[in-house]
Amino acid sequence: MFVEKRSEKRRKKKQDGSYNFWDFVFDILFWIPELIILPFRLVFYLFRFLARSIFDGI
Repeated sequence: MFVEKRSEKRRKKKQDGSYNFWDFVFDILFWIPELIILPFRLVFYLFRFLARSIFDGI
């Protein structure tokens, strides 16, 4: 009986699409590496663009 109620609650929660605390924590954990890598990636693309524009122009 308890297992049925628990699975019923779980099914209802998935259908509601509610955003809970653990969803927020996992979103933050996925965004932290992106925010750390972003400046390095931007600098890499900037240098690549400058090198291509300089050496292709010669």
